[in-house]
Amino acid sequence: MSEFFLELFSEEIPPKLQINARKNLYENLKKFFEENEILIKGKLNVYSTPNRLIVYIDKITKQISKKSEEIRGPNVNSPDKALEGFLRSNNINKSQVFTKKTQKGEFYFYKKPSQKINTASLLREHLPNILTKITWNKSMKWGNHNFFWGRPLKSILSIFDGKKLDFNFYHLKSSNITFIDKELEEKIKVFNSFKSYSSFFKSKGILIDQEKRKLFISNEILKISKVKKIKINLKKELLEEITNIVEKPKILFCEFDKKYLSIPKEILIITMQSHQKYFPTFDNKDNLTNNFIVVADNKDSKGLIKLGNERVIEARLNDAEFFWKKNRSQNLVKQVSKLKNINYFKGLGSYFDKVQRIRKLCGIISDEMLISKEKIEIASSICKVDLMSDLVGEFPELQGIMGGYFAEAQGFDKEISLAVSEHYLPIGMDSVIPRKPYSVALSISDKLDSLVGFFGINLKPSSSKDPYALRRMAISLVRLIVENNSTLKLKDLINYSSMLYKDQGFEFDIKILQKDLSEFILERLKNYLKDKQVRNDIIESSTKISNVDEISKIYKKSIALNKNIKKDFGQDVISIYKRSSKILYSEKENSLEILGSADPGLFKNDFEKNLYKRIHDIRKYFSSIGKTENYEESLKTLSLAKNEIDAFFENVIVNDNDPSIKKNRLELLKMLCKSFENYFNFSKIEA
Repeated sequence: MSEFFLELFSEEIPPKLQINARKNLYENLKKFFEENEILIKGKLNVYSTPNRLIVYIDKITKQISKKSEEIRGPNVNSPDKALEGFLRSNNINKSQVFTKKTQKGEFYFYKKPSQKINTASLLREHLPNILTKITWNKSMKWGNHNFFWGRPLKSILSIFDGKKLDFNFYHLKSSNITFIDKELEEKIKVFNSFKSYSSFFKSKGILIDQEKRKLFISNEILKISKVKKIKINLKKELLEEITNIVEKPKILFCEFDKKYLSIPKEILIITMQSHQKYFPTFDNKDNLTNNFIVVADNKDSKGLIKLGNERVIEARLNDAEFFWKKNRSQNLVKQVSKLKNINYFKGLGSYFDKVQRIRKLCGIISDEMLISKEKIEIASSICKVDLMSDLVGEFPELQGIMGGYFAEAQGFDKEISLAVSEHYLPIGMDSVIPRKPYSVALSISDKLDSLVGFFGINLKPSSSKDPYALRRMAISLVRLIVENNSTLKLKDLINYSSMLYKDQGFEFDIKILQKDLSEFILERLKNYLKDKQVRNDIIESSTKISNVDEISKIYKKSIALNKNIKKDFGQDVISIYKRSSKILYSEKENSLEILGSADPGLFKNDFEKNLYKRIHDIRKYFSSIGKTENYEESLKTLSLAKNEIDAFFENVIVNDNDPSIKKNRLELLKMLCKSFENYFNFSKIEA
């Protein structure tokens, strides 16, 4: 077994491109090794630093054995050119082929002899193509080279079995050297093994393994956290990004002037995390402190890196403080009319138009949720005004949040301020969800208006594309309804929202919109249930007979059945329904019209009467529960029919010689199935 490693040295590659390149290179190499039956006993490792993309395999076979095989060529009746092409492609002459009859006719064949192929030769031949297959979301072309890469590629180091593996890749030729001084490219070093390569860089403080780099950063930050007795949120996305920005990380503990803590914490956090790639710190009460963590890419023996970063954050926060003081004093109500100058979306009017629609939609929802119509209409009127602020212009992530702060600073009711602050939430499956009624109402109205609008102008997501994040918006709508136990009639709200667009001069096909959007929302509900680990057959059953007005009910029923389906009473429910519906299904061919209305006067025994009484009890239960239904109790109530149905099937012949008796017994079973369907369409459930 041999060692193989490869290094692609370039100018600094941004984190996202770097991560994608690693993934691409790994997948391309894995596929190549599998297709060519190249045995790897060690692990296929792909590492990266900002300047280096590295492949390392510690144990790879030196040779591969190709078995003898017959290669089929053209039909013997094909034109001569076909045979000539076959000979040429396999580098053989006519004397090496033979004919052979198959089920599809007589063909030319060539018996390719067994052979041993050096892995090094295969790598030399195919590596250029493997590297070409790396896809870059953004790439560069430089000099006179007809070549694209994430950033200018400067050298290729390639070693197999301790020796240089030569190959050409566009203007570059592989070698056994790499650059050490990446800025000046003056210092070079020769390597013939990965061990010496990794040891050398480790001695320089460079961690070429991104996972080890990430672990080092995390551990060092946690050490500071313990020593300083502060909390540091190691945000996953930020940690990943920083890991791919640095190669020899050094952790610096920095600070800014405490006066900036008077600014809303969200501004400070976003400034540090998103703009400067710093980690903010918090005290034991989760209050933001004036300290922050910088991950530098070098030692800071003179403290200049620390000082530089502190000066940068001071300048940023000084600007933020200025805009905060300026924006919070600007009257929100007076600015609403200025939203006419901000386009919401082509074909859907301005943000002023959107606000008017949301306001009216909120008015309808307020009646359903029993909240103040006046309050929710005020919140909806001012909810988009912060879009005109300097702070949101600088920090778009603060939409809504700043509006909430502005509203609070100007003396608006706390429920109004909170609703404005939270109306963009939730953002996807894992986001925090609003809980207060005014926040929920405004968030639902905002999202529903957007969904209706985009569906109205036929900008629905395709199977692979969703440029306006409508799936995420719909899943957020589902979460708002389910997790707040809402019983809003979405169909009516969709229709009303469509009419609001119509009143503003936007013409939609309301019937098609209603159908398409309802199905779209139900599909998101399915995804939501999948995320909750609900069985697929339960998901399909629950959504099959339901409509978009019953989202909360569908969810609760699905969760209850999923939780209890393997319990005895859950199994009983399924078996009762399956046993009964199977007989009804077998009678479909006889064209009997079974409606589910048995006549007690035709009963011949107590077993029929007892089952009829149980069905009556089940129906009475479902008619009495209303909105307070306990879905687990409902399943248990259904399961109580087991004794009656078992006794019925053991003692009653459904297929009676008397057609009227037979039909009545079928009607009785239909009654039972229909009663069960008050809960679910159990026909789709797997036993």
